[in-house]
Amino acid sequence: MNTLKKLQLLILLVLLPVLGSSQEPAAAAALSDADELAKQLQNPIASLISVPFQNNFDFGIGPADGSRWTMNIQPVVPMSISEDWNLITRLILPVISQNDVFGESGSQTGLGDAVITGFFSPKAPTAGGLIWGAGPAFLVPTATNDVLGTEKFGIGPSAIALKQVGSFTAGALVNHIWSVAGSDDRADVNTTFFQPFLARNFTGGYALTAVTEISQNWDFDSTSGMFTIVGSKVVTIGSQMVQVGFGPKIFFGNGRAADWGFRAVFVLLFPK
Repeated sequence: MNTLKKLQLLILLVLLPVLGSSQEPAAAAALSDADELAKQLQNPIASLISVPFQNNFDFGIGPADGSRWTMNIQPVVPMSISEDWNLITRLILPVISQNDVFGESGSQTGLGDAVITGFFSPKAPTAGGLIWGAGPAFLVPTATNDVLGTEKFGIGPSAIALKQVGSFTAGALVNHIWSVAGSDDRADVNTTFFQPFLARNFTGGYALTAVTEISQNWDFDSTSGMFTIVGSKVVTIGSQMVQVGFGPKIFFGNGRAADWGFRAVFVLLFPK
């Protein structure tokens, strides 16, 4: 069994008992807390410390029908910087294991490049109920293998806006990153990322979220898109509240990243 299949099996074995714990008495006792946390999780700039582990399993990559497992470690930490403003910092650090993604290229495992974003966000929504934030995004070349990253430092703007009405949340996140330093032997980075989302929460800490992720590489006129619908639930493991979720992935675009895949999410929650 190769490294990728072992890692995939490990993640599934970790998630299965968590999914099965949703009917524990502790979770039922925390029903109202679960509903509130599930709603806050639909807002990426909420005043909630969370540590998501977003696992992406992608298949049918390239001419050799390659595969890739990517676990994005995404801690989100809000900080109060004044009476009216928060600074929400988010790190996305990918752990990657892939096989034959560049033809018969063999297996690689390691870290990918990190993206660090800081959103300056008003503590109160606008009069119309709009929640928003904006700030800088940084690309940091943390990849441990040449083929897992860009070898470039990058910077650009990022913004998010959303509105929550009853049990629904609708919004979008966008950023653009240009490379400003790094290896002269590697291609420059000039990429826009756009992520619209729509979510519906249900009693009991359940949620259903539809997300589209589009990356546009302007230098190569390449568009890579992905659509997923993730079903999730907030549960309690001992005294720790977490969210677990699962859903299929559909790819599109002239730079389509894979033929098919799925996403499994495990989020540690630290409410104030």
